[in-house]
Amino acid sequence: MPDWTDQVADQIENTVVTVRDKTVVPAQRLVGYVVAGLFILFLVGTVGILAGIGLFRLVDVYLPSGSWATWLVFGGTFSALGVLLLSMRK
Repeated sequence: MPDWTDQVADQIENTVVTVRDKTVVPAQRLVGYVVAGLFILFLVGTVGILAGIGLFRLVDVYLPSGSWATWLVFGGTFSALGVLLLSMRK
């Protein structure tokens, strides 16, 4: 016949496990998703910056007249994009 102290200890353990499963496990999963999302955002940002630098250098190599033409093309593109976005705002 089990002792009442064993029953109380088992009940406390079951209660603690139930509370942990309902609170800590979802929080750990959420933190994992947040960390993975931030890591992916960092990687995408890094790839975007490196792609922009590579595109700038590629255009600089193939456009005549030195780097001023590349700055003119990129400046004009970003200015036109900025004007377009400003005209679309409410």
